[in-house]
Amino acid sequence: MESSEKGIRALKISLAVLLVTSLLQLGVFVISGSVALLADTIHNFSDALTAVPLWVAFILSRRTATRAYNYGFGRAEDLAGLFIIAMVALSAIVAAVESVVRIFQPQPLSNLGWVFAAGLIGFAGNEIVAVYRIRVGKEIGSAALVADGVHARTDGFTSLAVVAGVIGVWLGFPLADPIIGILISAAIFVLLWGTARDIGRRLLDGVDPELLGRVEGAIAPIAPAKSAVKLRWSGHRLHVEIIAPVDPRWTMSEVAGLRHRLEETVRTNIRNVGTVTIVAS
Repeated sequence: MESSEKGIRALKISLAVLLVTSLLQLGVFVISGSVALLADTIHNFSDALTAVPLWVAFILSRRTATRAYNYGFGRAEDLAGLFIIAMVALSAIVAAVESVVRIFQPQPLSNLGWVFAAGLIGFAGNEIVAVYRIRVGKEIGSAALVADGVHARTDGFTSLAVVAGVIGVWLGFPLADPIIGILISAAIFVLLWGTARDIGRRLLDGVDPELLGRVEGAIAPIAPAKSAVKLRWSGHRLHVEIIAPVDPRWTMSEVAGLRHRLEETVRTNIRNVGTVTIVAS
């Protein structure tokens, strides 16, 4: 419950920051006509909207398990990640199409100083959101929130690309603006691959091998020889299963003591642990 509340609070704050950033940039686009700025504004706005499905997913993850959904609703968070991927892809396509049109149908730009300032505003807004989302995402173990934070950070650098486009126009190269718009779209697609890979790994019950090694190392001093560990994420909760071969001569009390020590060790050394299942074989 506490981790879900932290995630929701992070989404509320980052949503507000990105919406303000997008509205400021949109105002500058109206008076300048910069297609690179339009591409960046569309992407920032779509990035702000990705907070909505994550918000819903965090709320769902707090619901208790039902007879139909025995393991709860943690996977809603990973499904929200798929929506994020779709929104990012759509924003990249829109920005690329608009940029190509402007290459063949160029339009004069005005108020370049404002466009320059808007690019810096976009960078600052996205970097603030990126730092906050990544920090909270790592704290609560949410891959979707961390990915959204990395997404925001890349958006910040594409905002700096808008600044580069303005400098190109100032230097007498007017096509710099739509070309930068196309480069922004390409950068979005590069980012999209990494995000899709991370979300896909979670949906397929994949985990970081380093995390598995940490769990194995934590229980090694007390676990019986040839114990096996399995991990899987459900949203921002890590579920741990330990298969521990025990001596048939052990009493029920000794087996129960082993289970207690193993679970306590896992919860002490690993963050964001959900259920810990100890199978004594």
